[in-house]
Amino acid sequence: MEKFAVLARVEAKPGKENDVLEFLKSALPLAEGEPGTVRWYALQIGPSTFGIFDTFETTDARDAHLNGEIAKALMANASELLAKEPVLEMVDLLAVK
Repeated sequence: MEKFAVLARVEAKPGKENDVLEFLKSALPLAEGEPGTVRWYALQIGPSTFGIFDTFETTDARDAHLNGEIAKALMANASELLAKEPVLEMVDLLAVK
């Protein structure tokens, strides 16, 4: 059962909104390859604000995800795509359906 999550928020640079959107959509196969990531959602919160919400059964799985291929790819492209550093919130899930 999922007990832990990460809520990541990223802000696209002006003119890079579609690139961030496409990057997030293209990251799905990487998330599917992470055995410890139970659920992975890519979100558009506003015109230039995007997010990722993922859930995990253990903090070890969450840590592995935070050091995994999606994070590496995002940070490798951050200076080109993002207006500022991603904001990460570590979340304890209280109830899951």
